[in-house]
Amino acid sequence: MLNVAIKAARAAGAIINRASLDLDILKINSKSPNDFVTEVDHAAEEVIIETLLQAYPDHGILAEESGRTRGNKTSEFVWIIDPLDGTTNFIHGFPVYAVSIALSHRGVIQQAVVYDPTRNDLFYATKGRGAYLNDKRLRVSKRTRMGDALIGTGFPFRKGDNFKRYVKMFEEVMQLCAGLRRPGAAALDLCYVAAGYYDAFFETGLQPWDLAAGSLIITEAGGLIGNFTGESDYLHQREVVAGSPKIYGQLVQILTPYTRVIKVEDEAAAPAKPAAKSAAEVLAEGAAPKKRAAVRIKKSDDGAPV
Repeated sequence: MLNVAIKAARAAGAIINRASLDLDILKINSKSPNDFVTEVDHAAEEVIIETLLQAYPDHGILAEESGRTRGNKTSEFVWIIDPLDGTTNFIHGFPVYAVSIALSHRGVIQQAVVYDPTRNDLFYATKGRGAYLNDKRLRVSKRTRMGDALIGTGFPFRKGDNFKRYVKMFEEVMQLCAGLRRPGAAALDLCYVAAGYYDAFFETGLQPWDLAAGSLIITEAGGLIGNFTGESDYLHQREVVAGSPKIYGQLVQILTPYTRVIKVEDEAAAPAKPAAKSAAEVLAEGAAPKKRAAVRIKKSDDGAPV
């Protein structure tokens, strides 16, 4: 299955590379403000789906541009596809974009491929067998201090995004880490965490096809991934944190107050949940990740629990 995914990713990458040579004639449409799709996205997605269904005609498909219109809608095997992650970069000639393909079985990602056609870099993983860049085994970074960490992220660009929330989040993280980067292709960002280029990554507003492949590559490289409160339901919560274990733990505690996750039992509760500890408190207590119960506690100026 991994070899078929690699074949599909490389075929899509060839289409993308050919189109990148003549961007002036590219047909571009807008799905929503600042959210673009090109004929290359469609062509790359089509060749991926054809390659996968030719090998596995009974499998399901979840793709960014065509949704679930192809494949077996009742299959326990579902291919999750982003044919061109970083379309805005691509149409501007900024060479940071990738093909992302993952295979889910009963909701668990089993195979993952992220292909960077501009550098011919192939990131891939099979559950339980490690993660690789080309032929090199990947491991997340060994840094433990937030002050030494390089962190990847994404900026808001869609209508309806809470810009004030983003600004507060970025301001807090930027003051505590060594640097913040935003190349614009989440699938590659996740792979960069797995490779140790970044120490962590966080973003909101992402879809399953942005995260599926990269999430397995990170965990197989020894990293952790979750939502802003550290739980594992990040694929459909539109918020994600990933990183090496020590940095991940600290970043989760910093980002918990910014979570959008609302559970049924929380909606029914009258009082609001207590806020997480401040970033300063987190770093003062050390780099080790805390249990979730500790994340929810905040103390007032006089030391009394809120």
